[in-house]
Amino acid sequence: MSTTQNAGAATLPRAPRSGLGLALIAAAQFVVIMDTSIIGVALSDIARDVGFAQEALSWVFNAYVIAFGGLLLLGGRLSDLFGARRMFTIGWAVLLAGSLAAGLAGDAGVEIAARAVQGAGAALIAPAALTLLMTLFGGTPQLPRAFAVYGAAAPIGGTAGVFLGGLLTEYLGWPWVFYITVPIAIAILALTPIAFPRGVRATGRVDLLGAIAGTAGLALVVYGVVRAPEIGWLSIEATGSLGAGILLLGLFVARQARAAEPLLRLGMLRLPQLAGANIAQLLLGASWIPMWFFLNLYLQNVLGASAFAAGAALVPMTVLIVIGMTLVAPRLSARLSTRTMVASGFVLLGVGVGWLALAPADGVYAAHVLPASLVAASGMALAFVPSLSTAIASAPPEEAGVASGLVNTSYQIGSAVGLAVLTAVSAGASVDGGDAAGYSAAFVGAAVIAGVGLLAAVLGLRARRG
Repeated sequence: MSTTQNAGAATLPRAPRSGLGLALIAAAQFVVIMDTSIIGVALSDIARDVGFAQEALSWVFNAYVIAFGGLLLLGGRLSDLFGARRMFTIGWAVLLAGSLAAGLAGDAGVEIAARAVQGAGAALIAPAALTLLMTLFGGTPQLPRAFAVYGAAAPIGGTAGVFLGGLLTEYLGWPWVFYITVPIAIAILALTPIAFPRGVRATGRVDLLGAIAGTAGLALVVYGVVRAPEIGWLSIEATGSLGAGILLLGLFVARQARAAEPLLRLGMLRLPQLAGANIAQLLLGASWIPMWFFLNLYLQNVLGASAFAAGAALVPMTVLIVIGMTLVAPRLSARLSTRTMVASGFVLLGVGVGWLALAPADGVYAAHVLPASLVAASGMALAFVPSLSTAIASAPPEEAGVASGLVNTSYQIGSAVGLAVLTAVSAGASVDGGDAAGYSAAFVGAAVIAGVGLLAAVLGLRARRG
């Protein structure tokens, strides 16, 4: 841990300010994940009131994900250069503005643009939050627990989004799925100067050309992958987007190799632990998020559960993840290597998702869903925190923001690509076998991805503790 970070952390008493800081960091993770899931139940009302064509409605979700995933590396670099607390604050201000605009929107174009603004705010918040976590807890015995609390906030946010989306849409109206972020943002903006040290502004420049190429490349790749299941993988739009995105990413890599102050120093990717941990995070996202998505659909479309009941059915998973990440994983990390924990997590995740693939069309929640989902959740709890902390801790301290942006990008891109690919798999299988067969095929695909994650963990992570 760098002298700057240790000095910054030392300026704050460990209690209560470090506790307040951790609460704000966890709230950040909670909100950026909640904002992806809270709109699901509200989409039909948004379509009716705002005037979305059915084929364009998915962009209320996609605009957020693309802006979030595409801008994370830039957010990490800005955090390193201008200070994590400053970018954390700016990110919340941007998210607040986007949330207000999304709730007030009366036009489909405005709604999509506002969701992209929300995603841009989240892309500034997420890497800054992880950097602030390292500033407060780096080099202390509390670091594993802090990572655990941060990690547990994500599934809580995802599940809470399903609940809140249904409640707010039914009783207050769909704009409140966006307005709910506003008071949270105001509270965090007020408390941030109290909770976090000011930080030191670094010297350097932002590689704007690299930022444009990298962000646009990631956005086009995600766009192509998200759109392909709807319009066909060989369509001109899909292949053109993917081809242009890959070309821009190639230009980004070439630019980073030559730039004096790159957005992402390519030498970071040669750090074995950092690279292996990022691959693990990418594959976790590619397996877990599609599993969560299709499990929700299976509960509603096959078992006939309401949106609220389906959200309630996910609560045991969320509770187990919170317990696993906050109580079990930190204790195990003192005894087991990162490789052992991440590999074991992928095994359990694969077994649990594969078990879900066996759920029949006339399945029973207690017999066919609950036990399998708990096995999968225990795997996520074991693998997520060690791979996340390793990805951050393996980078030089002065590049903590970039490392934070990189690991967030890995998880988000893995989630988007995995969901898009398995959506295509599910759609193909459902043509002949119906919804249940389609969801089963998606679960099989998610289990296969978890198997790849197991291999990546064994081969890419060194067998050492922490």
